[in-house]
Amino acid sequence: MSPRAADGLADRLRKHYPALEVRTGSNDPSGYALVVNGTPMFEAVAIMQWLGDRFGVEKKLWPAADSPARLEALSWTTWGYVQFGYALALWYQASGERVPKERHNPATAEYAEKELQNLLGLLNARLAKRSYVLGAEFSLADLILGGVVNYAKLCGLSIAAHGKLQTWLERVLSRPSMQNPWA
Repeated sequence: MSPRAADGLADRLRKHYPALEVRTGSNDPSGYALVVNGTPMFEAVAIMQWLGDRFGVEKKLWPAADSPARLEALSWTTWGYVQFGYALALWYQASGERVPKERHNPATAEYAEKELQNLLGLLNARLAKRSYVLGAEFSLADLILGGVVNYAKLCGLSIAAHGKLQTWLERVLSRPSMQNPWA
């Protein structure tokens, strides 16, 4: 998590949940952390899953611990950052416009793009059967995966071959909370 994102999240948590002791620090493996009640947290997906557990269940944005949907939420959101995120990083490092040309590798880029399209196909197939990742209602899983897929799109990855996913992403990005996430 970047310092700017950590500071913004910490400010929002302090504003909405004053009983929490929230600060930022720099003692995690990637160099920055959110510290909640004395415990450092790092990795954006872990922080978002914790937020879902702590605050999302009562707001019906995250499944309860004893719900089968919780397993799906954890699986899909982790998939977005780990499996999809790895393929995206590989593709971008091999072909990204901000990566020096001498580091580009067309064979790796082709392999990674094919993998990304296959992964998008999995999500597209899921969305062909439901309006949102976990079912009929928007959830934190949609916010997390919507952010990852939109980032891939901003990096230049085409999602045009995945109609259900494209429609879902437009719906997710049109939500007021996505228009002004730090409100």
